[in-house]
Amino acid sequence: MERTLLCEIVTPERVIYKNEVRMVVAPTIDGEIGIMPLHAPLVSALKAGEIRVMYGDDKVEWFAVSGGYIQVHEDKVIVLADQAAAGSQLDAEYARKALDEARQRLREAEGSGEEVVDACVADLNWCEIQASVAGKHA
Repeated sequence: MERTLLCEIVTPERVIYKNEVRMVVAPTIDGEIGIMPLHAPLVSALKAGEIRVMYGDDKVEWFAVSGGYIQVHEDKVIVLADQAAAGSQLDAEYARKALDEARQRLREAEGSGEEVVDACVADLNWCEIQASVAGKHA
């Protein structure tokens, strides 16, 4: 039997995913990292991006994350995400519309205070990631 590791993806609101997997690929602030069973212990900050979880016979699940932290200990990976969404739960058309709306809000916010623009940029980035992950399931 192939060795696996437990993967949990958690947001402040709920557990998004929990399953035995073969590999997790995550976007850390130092670059993309692949985690397999028996990986060395690790704690790292995540940047916004896509997490890939490989399980079973070549099955892959995609997740959008807006940032957070990842912890690896023994055969367990915990992703503590600020925001996360499973690609299988995202609607590609809705994500594209949300992306267009976020772009429009950013255009309208130009000239506003720095905090407003920063919030619009963060929202735009989150919409871009969701649209990218949703596109992988369309």
